[in-house]
Amino acid sequence: MSQTIRNEPTPGTSSSKHVPHAHGVEAHDAAGTKHGITGKGLKGGQLGLLAVVVLGISSVAPAYSLTSSLGPTVNAVGVQLPAIFIVAFIPMILVAFAYRELNADSPDSGTTFTWTTKAFGPFVGWMGGWGLLAANIIVLSNLAGVAVDFFYLFLGEIFSNPDLADLTNNKALNIATCLAFVALAVWVSYRGLHATKLVQYSMVAFQILVLVLFTVMAVVHASAENSGTALAFSWDWFDPTKITSFAQFASGMSLAVFVYWGWDVCLTVNEETKGGKGTAGKAGTTTAIAVLGLYLLVIVGTMMVAGIGETGIGLNNPDNQSNVFAALASPVMGPLAVLMSLAVLAGTASSLQSTMASPARSLLSMSHYGALPPRYATVSKRFGSPGYATIAAGAISGGFYAVMKIVSESVLNDTILALGLMICFYYALTAFACTWYFRHSIFASVRNFFLRLLCPMLGGVLLTVVFLQTAVDSWNPDFGSGSQLFGIGLVFLIGIGLLALGLVVMMLTYWRRPGFFRGETLRKDTPALVVPE
Repeated sequence: MSQTIRNEPTPGTSSSKHVPHAHGVEAHDAAGTKHGITGKGLKGGQLGLLAVVVLGISSVAPAYSLTSSLGPTVNAVGVQLPAIFIVAFIPMILVAFAYRELNADSPDSGTTFTWTTKAFGPFVGWMGGWGLLAANIIVLSNLAGVAVDFFYLFLGEIFSNPDLADLTNNKALNIATCLAFVALAVWVSYRGLHATKLVQYSMVAFQILVLVLFTVMAVVHASAENSGTALAFSWDWFDPTKITSFAQFASGMSLAVFVYWGWDVCLTVNEETKGGKGTAGKAGTTTAIAVLGLYLLVIVGTMMVAGIGETGIGLNNPDNQSNVFAALASPVMGPLAVLMSLAVLAGTASSLQSTMASPARSLLSMSHYGALPPRYATVSKRFGSPGYATIAAGAISGGFYAVMKIVSESVLNDTILALGLMICFYYALTAFACTWYFRHSIFASVRNFFLRLLCPMLGGVLLTVVFLQTAVDSWNPDFGSGSQLFGIGLVFLIGIGLLALGLVVMMLTYWRRPGFFRGETLRKDTPALVVPE
């Protein structure tokens, strides 16, 4: 590996200037520095607006997100599938506005961790960072696992040998292949965002082209009545009032929120963009809007050709729900079906690599401000990337997948359902942080009222409602795989258990490294980083 450098703020010393802390704790400025904050050593000016948007779309992984979520979401809301995707987009775009406002004020690779610390203090901020890290680790492990499945499926289709596709069921080979994918993603990410950008352009373009091709062919098949399950297009599909119960609505929301998750990686690389600190914020909202348009296009085409029946290629067929495109590709695309397998493989592989940027930079930021051990703050001198944190994120996600795969397949699946809880937790926290942080300026202008108060609060409240409803529903063992412990559903135990584990780790960190929690490195009046234009 290349040589690394370590940049971290120095805790207060006897010669430090004492500054009253907003939360009632006396804070200390490190001698010779302003609040002890220095640059992290990341290489700036690497990504323009287009590159950051591509990175965001890659992290969302449209092909993978759709193939894994369409079935369960149809099961929850029926033909109102487009409606629930639009409704789920509303809190996402509202939260994206909050991210943009916070980033414009204080661009920092720690995003949720940094902003919630500045708004609510170190303890809430630390838990916000933990929620972000936990969500990313779960997703990274799952992406690697899905990449393995589609890798062997692709080999089976290329060589017309179903036995090759079945190799994914070999647990030892599956884990070994998964770890190889993770290692490759770590290697590319370690080499910095320039290498990441080159990989992402080709994979994202291919993924989108195949999804558009599939949609066109699906509509042609449905119009020609070549599918016995076809549905005629109806504007009623876009009417959320036709969802019959709040439980169905919340379940659909929790699933649909997952498919948008990942756009916030655009903000995570805010210290490495060019064009000023506004680039990352614009990229986040642009990514969310672009993904919504792509999703609605594919959803309409899929529903028209497959319908929502429980037989054949119907979206409610239990055999199709975990992987919709695997069931639809051959009937819709014929000999071109292999392209869909390759698109999902490319999507999961590219998302695995791009998503790695988020936990690595969050770990870097938390360490930089003294909230984690200093070794996570090491930056590659050659590539300007968070070297140690990238390796750590890959090792944790690969290890998590291996352990879950060995323990039980159902446990691994339930961790994905628990992901919705983690996403709602840290997105809502960031939205509320925006309003609280800017509370003294929210009535200064109409723009501030909408973008610093109304939009963030609405987004935060909506996600909090989804979080609470999902937590209540997941208490029942019937939610998810049906696994339970002492009568409590496994999805609840994983989701809430991870948050409880975060509290324990935070207390241990406070005991070992109290400086951050005393406000010695980061607080509301910590000066913002200057991102070059």
